[in-house]
Amino acid sequence: MSVRPSPTVRARRLRYELRRIREERGLTIDDVVRQAGGDWSASALSRWETGERRIRPVDLRALLDLYDIQDEHREVLLTFARQAREKGWWHSFGGAIPSWFEFYIGLETEATSIHVYEAELVHGLLQTPEYYRAFLRVGPAAAQAEEIERKIAVRTARQERLTSDDPPKYWAVLNEAVIRRVVGGSETMRTQLQHIAKMAELPHVDVQVLPFKAGAHPAMDGSFEILGFPEPADPDVVYLESQTGSLYLEKEAELQRYTTMFTAMIAKALDPDESRALIAQVASEF
Repeated sequence: MSVRPSPTVRARRLRYELRRIREERGLTIDDVVRQAGGDWSASALSRWETGERRIRPVDLRALLDLYDIQDEHREVLLTFARQAREKGWWHSFGGAIPSWFEFYIGLETEATSIHVYEAELVHGLLQTPEYYRAFLRVGPAAAQAEEIERKIAVRTARQERLTSDDPPKYWAVLNEAVIRRVVGGSETMRTQLQHIAKMAELPHVDVQVLPFKAGAHPAMDGSFEILGFPEPADPDVVYLESQTGSLYLEKEAELQRYTTMFTAMIAKALDPDESRALIAQVASEF
């Protein structure tokens, strides 16, 4: 899968830019509303900047006029707005993706670094179809056969980025429980662990195992991901997921906390060579 502009990332960048420009000019939201002569409400402007509401092209042009944004900078922002209205590649899979997960896929599509800590489950970008299929069959919320295959197709499409011409830097720390918990039977687990070991040989992929003997660690309360982007206008984001929703953390203090946690996890985990050896050993036990 070639890396195409993600409408999610473009929409995110546009809202950050609108807020940055306003603050750079020393204007409050109420100042902008007054200067606009009441064309917009403070609530509308706030929602444009937070991404809760998509800004219409006519409103964006008027706002850029008010901020005196011209020439190349103006065209860039208008382009962001056009790209934000496009549909991402994942929309072709219809209902296979929960609405709350679409935002994540949009970010993942253009992330240049993906740092992951997984406590129980093999991370999605490393899963084999058989492993994921077995997981989706677990009750009481087991998916139907047709839905399972659609979800597998989406996951396979996402995984293509790791073997593309422009892959992200991928770094996963897996709790030892991830490689030892049997999902789908011995053959499925052996194939899954062999796949992880093979992916870990790629130059842009690092996989480390956090052994049980490492003891207490700062992420004992759950898995998390940190997605990184190349542009300063696209801040990194921490992603936390549950079965029915997700949470995105973007504040500097939150990012720093999770970045520090991930660094600590790297230090506690086995190094990549030791991790591959352990993964191979556990695979042979199946």
